[in-house]
This record gives sequence, C-alpha cells and structure tokens, in this order.
Amino acid sequence: MNWLFISHLMMVARTSLHTQRAACMMLVVALLSTGIASAQTVELSSAEQLLTAVPAANDPPQSFRVLCYHDIRDNLQETFKTQPEATAVDTIELIRHFSWLKENGYHPVSLQQIIDARAGHGTLPDKAILLTFDDGYKSVFTKVFPLLKLFNFPAVIAIVGDWIETPPNEQVLFGDKLLARDQFANWEDIRTMVASGLVEVASHTNNLHKGIMANPQGNSFPAAISRYYRPQNSSYESNDEYSERIQLDLQRNSELIEHQLHKMPRAMVWPYGRYNQETTQLAAKMGMPITMNLDSGPNTPDQPLARMRRTLINFNTGVAELIQMLHEPAGYTGRQVPIERVIHLDLDYIYDPNPVQQEINLSRVLDRIKRLHPTTVYLQAFADPDGDGVADEVYFPNRHLPMRADLFSRVAWQLSTRVGVKVYAWMPVMAFRLPESDPAASHIVQVMPDAPSTASQNRYHRLSIFDPLVRKTILEIYEDLGKSAIFDGVLFHDDATLSDYEDANPAALDYYREAWQLPDSIKEIRKSPELRLRWAANKTAYINAFTVTLADTLHRYQPNLHTARNLYAQPVLNPESEEWYAQSLPSFLATYDFVSLMAMPYMEGAADPERWLDQLLQKVHAVPGALDKTIFELQSRDWKTSQPIPSETLAAQMRWLHLNGVRNFGYYPDDFQANVPQEDIIKPVISVETNVPVR
Repeated sequence: MNWLFISHLMMVARTSLHTQRAACMMLVVALLSTGIASAQTVELSSAEQLLTAVPAANDPPQSFRVLCYHDIRDNLQETFKTQPEATAVDTIELIRHFSWLKENGYHPVSLQQIIDARAGHGTLPDKAILLTFDDGYKSVFTKVFPLLKLFNFPAVIAIVGDWIETPPNEQVLFGDKLLARDQFANWEDIRTMVASGLVEVASHTNNLHKGIMANPQGNSFPAAISRYYRPQNSSYESNDEYSERIQLDLQRNSELIEHQLHKMPRAMVWPYGRYNQETTQLAAKMGMPITMNLDSGPNTPDQPLARMRRTLINFNTGVAELIQMLHEPAGYTGRQVPIERVIHLDLDYIYDPNPVQQEINLSRVLDRIKRLHPTTVYLQAFADPDGDGVADEVYFPNRHLPMRADLFSRVAWQLSTRVGVKVYAWMPVMAFRLPESDPAASHIVQVMPDAPSTASQNRYHRLSIFDPLVRKTILEIYEDLGKSAIFDGVLFHDDATLSDYEDANPAALDYYREAWQLPDSIKEIRKSPELRLRWAANKTAYINAFTVTLADTLHRYQPNLHTARNLYAQPVLNPESEEWYAQSLPSFLATYDFVSLMAMPYMEGAADPERWLDQLLQKVHAVPGALDKTIFELQSRDWKTSQPIPSETLAAQMRWLHLNGVRNFGYYPDDFQANVPQEDIIKPVISVETNVPVR
C-alpha cells in the first residue's frame, strides 16, 4: 500500500473546513510527486487482487446499483468498542472502496443522471453506481465530502430533520440511545456540500427513524410502517390516523429542507429500509417520487424509481465483500434460489392465557430455533385449538374473527431479529369459521346433492370463494394481517381444495355457467369426462388466482413477500387426482416461489414409507426445475396414532432426501415442550450450519 497516499487522505479527512482545500491541494501534489496520476489505486491484498478479475454483473444496459453507507470512522476497531454501530465503516476502508470502484471501471453517477436516463434524455455509463450516505453524520462532511471532491464522485445524503434540528447543547435520540449532537452535521455543513454540486439531499423522515410500540407486549417496530398500540386504552392506530401521521412527518421534513436549502427534496430514503405501498404513495404526494430501500440487487430499467434498491455496507464490508455485493442478483432466479430448511411452528403451542407462562414458552422456542438454525419458520398466524385445521380465531387484530391474542407480530419479529430466520405467515385460504353474526359465515363450500357420503370425508369447513362477499371478507382478513406484523412470506394452508363434487354453492354454480361456459349442474358436468377435466383445471386455476390476489394484498404492506403453498402428495403421484383436489404440481410451480409438498407417508397410510418417498421424489425430479422450488415437508408426528415419528427415522429421511438431490426440506410440527423431534438428533440435518446443497 502507498502509505504516503493514505496518510494524505487521512489528513484531508481529519482537517477542519478551513484547511480542507489546502490539504486537498497538498494531496494532489503528493500524488503527482509519487508518480500516481490520480486517486485511483490503493494496494489490495493478494486475494482481493484475484477478485478484481471477476467480470461485471450481467446487468441489462441502463441499469445502476446503489451503495448505502452510514457513519465513517477513523480506527474503527478501537472506536467500535466504545461506540458500537454495525453500519460504521473505517475511513481507510472507504478509501479502498472508492479506489477499487475507480480502478475497475465503475462510474458513480448523480441522481439527476438517473432521472434523465429514465426519461430518455441521456444514457447511464456501464457499471453505474449511486453512492448514498444515511443519517446525516458529521463524518459525511469531515471525511466523506473531501473524498467525494478528490475522486469527483457525486453522492446523495439522507438527513433526519429532527436530528439536524437538535440544539447544540442537547443530545440526539438515535434509536433507543442518546448521542452527542456534534456527531451529526449542521445546516452550514450541509449547505457547503450542496454548493459543491456533488451532493444532493434526500429526506430520511423528520421523526420516523425510530421504533414505536406496536403490540400489547411492547415490541418496538419501525415507525414508518407500523400502527401504534395504545396501552392506556388497548387500542390500535386507525388507518386514517396512520396515514395522517406519516404524511405530516414527510411534509414537515420536506418543508424544513426547502427552508434551509431553498430546494425541496425529490427522494425519500426509508429508515431501516422499511416501506410499504402507502408510504411510497404518500412520498410521491409530497413531491418525492423516488424512494430508496435496502433491497439488494441491481436497479434494472424495469425497476421503478419508487422502489430503488440499495445494498447496505457495514463495518466488515471489505473490498472482497463489496465485489460480491456488486454481483448480487435481485430476488430468486434460477439456481440462485437459496436452499430452504424449514421448521413449521404452531403458535397454539406458545400461547398461554397466563402472560408469564406465554413469555416462558416464547423464550424456549426462540432458544430452540436458534440452536436448530433453520433458514425459515412457517409460523401459524391463526388459532386452531381443536386441531380441525380451521381458523376459529387468529393471532392478530382484524375485522372479522376473534383475536385469541396479538401474538403473531411479537413472535415473528423476535424470530427475525433475535434468531435471524425468515418467517412465513401460515394462513388458511378458505377454512375460516366466522362468527354467526358475520354475513359471510353461512356462505360455505357445498357438495352436490346426492353426493356419496365420502365426498366430504376429511374435508375442512371452508368458505366458498366464488361468493363475492366471502372473497371480500378473506381479503380483509389478509389485509389486516399485512398491516399488523412484519414477515417475509406467506404459506397458504392445505385447506384450499375442491373435490369432484364441490363446490355446489349457488355462487359457484353461477360462475361455472357465466365464466366457464359449463352447465350450472355438477351432475351434468360429471356425465362428461371432457367437462370434468375442464372443470377441475378451471377450479385449480381459480384457487391459484385467488391466492395470488391474497398475496397481492399482503404485498402492499410486505413489499418483499415470497409465497409458498401446501400441495398434497396425491396430485404429484397421480396427476389425474387433480379432479379430486383442484391442485397440480405444474400450476403450483408456475404460481408460487415455493411449493411446500406434504411428503407425509404416514398420513397417506403408506405401507413402505421409504419406497413411497422415493416414488414421490422421482415424480418431482421428472419435472424440469421442480427440485429448485419444491420443499419436501416431512411429518414429525403420526396423527393416526398420536405418536411422534422416531427422531432417528425423521433424520434418516432428511439425509436420504439430501443425498438424492433434494435442495429444500423441513418438518411439521415442532413441539418444543415435548422435544419432538429430539433436538440433538435433528439438528445435524435441519441446520444450515451443517448442510450444503447437493447438485
């Protein structure tokens, strides 16, 4: 490393405003005198030198990537001990980042260049990069700004109005801690940076960069996307109150920035990267159609600027990690779909009418999941204490069903933040038992008259989704779930089936006639093999489409939501059985991010469970690409005997699946109270610590 180069850069970073210009000139002289023509090289380790040969990510033309930095500190290893902040970056590391970007053909661009390119008034250079710095730290002025001038890099800084407005003799409430006011820039600093033409200011909200109480247990959720819970009267912030609070905050910060800088911000940077459809709409209403989050990956031409992706840089992001980040794809694509190790968890096991015991149960579950270390938890969001698979109550505030407890939001948040797993809300599609007073309660799935007694055998109580009132009711339940919690995905329950005698609800019969040009008599449909097949395929597609509508409703509040749906084994083993289930593997693969296949030989009464699993695997394997998206969900309990499956057996099944090329698997249920399955036996096969995908 050229230490003269580094020492001069450090001098620039540490000097006062009065001497920065002179220091920059000294740096230029030093660079020239040492034979370095420009500030573009910092010697890398041998490993990093090898990584510089990595080709650029295969992003489409006119794409750009965004890097998100926060505080910049000298001697970070030392300051981190007294001021721990996971997103802080060492000054020297930032210099290394800038140098590597410059030397490897990356082109930092301004927000205006991006806007112009999207409007067709210019083009972005190859490997375009937008640099952003959040929170308005003083270091952005004292350390970053000199480097921006030196490298001639434009950047966006995002400021929190309440922090900048804090008087010099007071402390800034930063999350749940107090920081000295001098750790943040002042308006004079910001005006100086803006005057250079290199820096644009974005809003980071006025006072939403914090958590608020969002449930009775006192969990603190991001203020911009959560509804207040008021313990004084056990009430929740209404939709109108929420909208007004967010709009007033965004307006206040925009007006503050305009007053101080004589220019309204046109970009909103969401605190913690958390946003939803309503917040982006409100930002646009306030003159900020560009909003930035923390979803990693490229911003391709089809990615709206209202959801600009940014890659978060933290304290241990070296050049090697930066290079990997610049190649990271957006979402799940092809073989980049991650492996899934899933534990399916009942909130009914955690719930207890005694709040003290409930907290004990939750702590035990969190500790167990952390030790087992899966990738994902399918978490029950509905209450089913009688075990009939129907939602009698739910674990979140809503308009239609009794709330057993506001528990889903707490457990999902703890699993995500304390344990570090993805959480999918496990929800019925049709199996809701509404209170009798609800107008939709009696609008249920019906079997045709004169159907055999077996037609309804082992079928859930279900609402008829052909009925408009039912669809509206279920959509509202899902909407309330989306508003009440933060989670990563939704698992659609195994209740979404219709047999070859269902649905005979009058609304369904009308739909068959009007939309599908079928007879409005199931008896007539059943007389024709051709009509029966068409009817079954239409029902499969109709249920799939309804679940997509439900997912779209959740997407408004959970923008990065992924989807999974339970699939019975019979439609895979015997595709003709689609007529009995209204389910099919090909349609599920085309509709959902993951198919959670119920690979449960004991539930199916298989005489030889291992042979049955082998047949199921071969059927899935025969469908191109199916193994990437199929999760084999095994059973840890035999419901016919009410006995647990031996943990050794379950572990052996997982190992066998893994060795035969299955990427994704899990089990249901996990009973932490009975240690089923046994933790020491199941961990080596369910934990991502000890598993790598077999290709």
